Amino acid sequence: MSLTGLFPIDKWNFKSHSILNDLPAEEYDELSRHMTEQEYHKGETLFREGAVPQGIFFVRQGKVKKYKTGRDGKEQIIYVANSGEMIGYHAILAGERYPDTASTLEKSLIAFIPKEDFVSVLEKSTVLPRRLLKTLSHEFSVLANSISIIATRPVKERLAIALIVLREKFKAEAKPGEEIVVDISRHDLANMAGTGNENVVRILKEFKLSGILETKGRKIFIHDVKKLVEQSGCGL
Repeated sequence: MSLTGLFPIDKWNFKSHSILNDLPAEEYDELSRHMTEQEYHKGETLFREGAVPQGIFFVRQGKVKKYKTGRDGKEQIIYVANSGEMIGYHAILAGERYPDTASTLEKSLIAFIPKEDFVSVLEKSTVLPRRLLKTLSHEFSVLANSISIIATRPVKERLAIALIVLREKFKAEAKPGEEIVVDISRHDLANMAGTGNENVVRILKEFKLSGILETKGRKIFIHDVKKLVEQSGCGL
């Protein structure tokens, strides 16, 4: 089922997948010449908060969580990047260290472009700077919205929003007619919703009894996304 007319999914998703699309051939070719690919296992780190950026990362396949770690060691997941999205470029553009940590949620294929090569293309391009500016502006809105939700919404609504967003992430890789499976640990789900594992288990049980979803181990099957949107309090 589509979220069109039900839920404002654009308020929750970055648009970095569009940055490299249809670049002038010479610019894309130059970036591609310096691009390397590497397979990462689930849970491997791409970069850490506070590290000096060495380049940008492009998610070819898989999913990557971006998170900050509090003084108590607890993670707060601020975004999940999907296949086709680019991460790690904010620090390079700002000339600062990475503001967060990125690690894989599942086995992933990640492309890497060294900082010097990315900046070289950026300085010569007439298209890339505009796209980055537009993307960064949208990402600011997404993050501001996410912070507001964490600070003001009840846990049940936050978890419903997290499940809706994840459903769209996993839907992108499902074949037409294939059931959408959200495959994520309860720990990561709790860190997305800004709550504890016990609350996630309790609310998932409520959603299950309401016929909204079904769980099999760590896998979540959302059967009634319309009801889930109602639980989120963010319907259109």
